[in-house]
Amino acid sequence: MKRFLKEIIIMLLQLFMFYILPLLARKIDIIVFILLLIIGTFILSIVMSSISKEKIKYFYPLLVAIFFIPSVFIYYNESALIHAVWYFVVSLFGLGIGIVINKVLVINKIRN
Repeated sequence: MKRFLKEIIIMLLQLFMFYILPLLARKIDIIVFILLLIIGTFILSIVMSSISKEKIKYFYPLLVAIFFIPSVFIYYNESALIHAVWYFVVSLFGLGIGIVINKVLVINKIRN
């Protein structure tokens, strides 16, 4: 369990974004709120791939899309299901950027 502590914390933050933030942000326009969730997902995926050394990080984009699906039926309507695809793509892109950042930092550390 301690082995995956960083990954679990990031996943819990993602769950917080999908299930608790909508309760607190009822006054915000829905488009702005979805954009904030997408940006948060992007940042969390970069952090996940930068700090995690475990192979479970490669499942993160799929888990993000799966985590979002129940929130569609709780807070939104069925037309928001397409956003699960966006969360998958955004987290996949963020994961790739984080991996590149991690490789660049490792290469720079080796050179120094």
